[in-house]
Amino acid sequence: MSLSIQQIDRVIEMAWEDRTTFDAIKFQFGLSEKEVITLMRTEMKPSSFKMWRKRVQGRKTKHAKLRTFVSGRFKCSRQKHITNNTISKRY
Repeated sequence: MSLSIQQIDRVIEMAWEDRTTFDAIKFQFGLSEKEVITLMRTEMKPSSFKMWRKRVQGRKTKHAKLRTFVSGRFKCSRQKHITNNTISKRY
């Protein structure tokens, strides 16, 4: 599969995010976990790739089947509510 530079950047960004699963990347870009790892290895500096692999390896949040919550999306209680691209304040 051929990805544009913007798509590659987005895959890397999603792979770095702790709560974005490999399943979400596969759904959006059609890349398996193994393909994401290969992409990260070729697109990143060796030290950055090693740091990323160390963080991701065994992380439950990167694999949908290992997550503790079953349905919906995890949302931190401290996360601000976003409405129409403006952040609403808590009163």
